[in-house]
Amino acid sequence: QVQLVESGGGLVQPGGSLRLSCAASGSIFSRNAMGWYRQAPGKERELVAAISSGGGTKTNYANSVKGRFTISRDNAKNTVYLQMNSLKPEDTAVYYCNAVASALQGSWGQGTQVTVSS
Repeated sequence: QVQLVESGGGLVQPGGSLRLSCAASGSIFSRNAMGWYRQAPGKERELVAAISSGGGTKTNYANSVKGRFTISRDNAKNTVYLQMNSLKPEDTAVYYCNAVASALQGSWGQGTQVTVSS
C-alpha cells in the first residue's frame, strides 16, 4: 500500500527553524518529482516547494517561502525534507508531501502540524 508519512512539525517562535521529513513508498518516490504542500485553516492546500526526480537538481518555491525554505531528497532513504528557516506566523499550517504530478499522487498522509507563534 502506498504510504506517505510526514514528521518534524511542532510549535516554534517567529524567526525559528524546523526540518520536516517525509518517508514515501517507493512507488511514489522513485523517478517522481516530489513536493511539499501546506494547508492553513480555511484555505486550500497549496504547493510550497518542489524538487525534481533523480538527483533533485531542480527546485521551485512559492514566492511566500522563497529564500527561507529549502527542499531536498535522499533517494536511498525514499525521503524528502523541508528545511524551514525564518518562520513566520503565516507559515502556520499542516504540511504534507506528495508527488507533484496529480496523476501520480498517492493517498495523502496525516501531515505534520507547524505552528509559528510567540
